[in-house]
Amino acid sequence: MDDQQHDQQTSAALGLSDDELADHPTVFAADALAGQVVVVSGGAGGIGRAIAWLFARLGAHVVVVGRNADKLDALVDRLGHRGVKASAHVADIKDADAVNAMFDALWTAHGRVDHLVNSAGGQFPQAAIDFSIKGWNAVINTNLNGTWYMMQAAAQRWRDRKHQGSIVNVVVVTTHGLYGIAHTIAARSGVIGLSRALAVEWAPLNIRINCIAPGAIETEGWNVYSEAARAAYPRSNPMMRPGTPWDIAEAAVYLAAPSGKFITGETLTVDGGGQHWGETWTTGKPDYFKGGD
Repeated sequence: MDDQQHDQQTSAALGLSDDELADHPTVFAADALAGQVVVVSGGAGGIGRAIAWLFARLGAHVVVVGRNADKLDALVDRLGHRGVKASAHVADIKDADAVNAMFDALWTAHGRVDHLVNSAGGQFPQAAIDFSIKGWNAVINTNLNGTWYMMQAAAQRWRDRKHQGSIVNVVVVTTHGLYGIAHTIAARSGVIGLSRALAVEWAPLNIRINCIAPGAIETEGWNVYSEAARAAYPRSNPMMRPGTPWDIAEAAVYLAAPSGKFITGETLTVDGGGQHWGETWTTGKPDYFKGGD
């Protein structure tokens, strides 16, 4: 098996391939977002990629943002071959100056931005007691600070141009134990609280802000976790299966499109009921909690 075949099989096994995303059925009308411009950070990742495909298929011009130009360009090429509109912009969301320069460039190029979907983020599983300062800051800077820089830059330009907008932040489920990634819980809880506060502050500007909290969603991001942890994820909810990136993509469209026009400051949990079910251990469940004699 060559490397390309291996990558395609891995992608299919851990989510949805580009061909599947291009043809996957959707409940939304084909022109639901016609003429709009959507910025998707982390657009080349598993969830961000699905979001980019769906928004583009619904008529929007999608700008995928990330740090890896090759991955972004490859995605834009695949989108273009399916006849939908997309472009790429390389930026590190942790760099506020780069984020502001990007939004200026996007307004110059397109004359508008209608939606921002913050899907960029990352973490590594580790017992919190062993976090290094560098590791902690890396996760906080990406997942909280980077999200904020994107939100503020978008909102300032909407305010200055008197243009309405919507923001959807992809977070994590913080209402029950997601153990082993406490740095992400801290950062994403901050994003949720920030979104609630700004939903009120920015309502006079016709800016809506909502969050999506995915549960066990099968993407290549699972590879950072142990085989034992990955095996347990499908049973982390009462539906006894993982979700797909498409589930998150449709939730993002629901919140951003006119279907969500009277929704702001909310967190939509898409986890198969997992938040009501039990616990998730990304580093393996300690013997202490397994019970026994």
